[in-house]
Amino acid sequence: MNHFLDIHKTDAADLRSIIDQAAKTKAARVGQPKAALDDEQPLKDRMVALIFEKPSTRTRVSFDVGVRQMGGQTMVLSGKDMQLGHGETIADTARVLSRYVDMIMIRTFDETVLTEMAEYASVPVINGLTDRTHPCQIMADVLTYEEHRGPIKGKKVVWTGDGNNVCASFLHAAGQFGFDLTFTGPSQLDPEEEFMGFARQQGSTIQVERDAFKAVEGADLVVADTWVSMHDAQSAKERRHNMLRPYQVNAELMSHAKPDALFMHCLPAHREEEATSEVMDGPNSVIFDEAENRLHAQKAIMRWCLGN
Repeated sequence: MNHFLDIHKTDAADLRSIIDQAAKTKAARVGQPKAALDDEQPLKDRMVALIFEKPSTRTRVSFDVGVRQMGGQTMVLSGKDMQLGHGETIADTARVLSRYVDMIMIRTFDETVLTEMAEYASVPVINGLTDRTHPCQIMADVLTYEEHRGPIKGKKVVWTGDGNNVCASFLHAAGQFGFDLTFTGPSQLDPEEEFMGFARQQGSTIQVERDAFKAVEGADLVVADTWVSMHDAQSAKERRHNMLRPYQVNAELMSHAKPDALFMHCLPAHREEEATSEVMDGPNSVIFDEAENRLHAQKAIMRWCLGN
């Protein structure tokens, strides 16, 4: 049994195996009906609990479809349904759920909810997102890059905007997959030193460059994410917009990257804010392949969690 909690907590060889498995199973489904089941049924007769304290579109649908394609069934639970951590400890919830289901995916706010769930569960636990990290998304991003441009090792990735939870997992991936990452954004939104330090310790070149145009020079991949959270107050949103406008990904900025540089955004996006529609819908954008690959990457993660 394996938990998938964070990219830096998973062996690099296992991460590579997951990516390779995801590519293999995706290729096997080319031309098949979307509803078709995988030939192998690693989740046959298994139940997976999908817990959402945070609302979700891609995470919910991709995990639900993935479980079903592999022959399993899902039980979708919201934080309100469970009152997670209110009235019953996370530890007790983990122990009880483990008696009912074969795997738990949780999308939550506080990282300690995830780690406590994993500590006390006797079934695999998968991090569907916390306020600090988003590892499943970045596994899909690595898969997407490699299916378009080959191995990501040694490439230059540029993260623009807010050094948020998705950026954190990109830094973890830089260390584990051997690529370099440059962060460009305002100093108030720098990634945590812990995340940058991990990647540097693994031998990756991690840089901070305030000038977005300098940052993207020689970039193989440019990545943006939303500037504001759905939970931010209007005044906070205005402040963030003012800080982040110089880091919008537009055609002029992309022209300073390599001619074949890809553009990614994990979605949902606020078009004409963090990135323009010209870029998002342009020939170098792979945002919808990236969204699809959540399904394939997460199926491979679930297989790995069960030892397949």
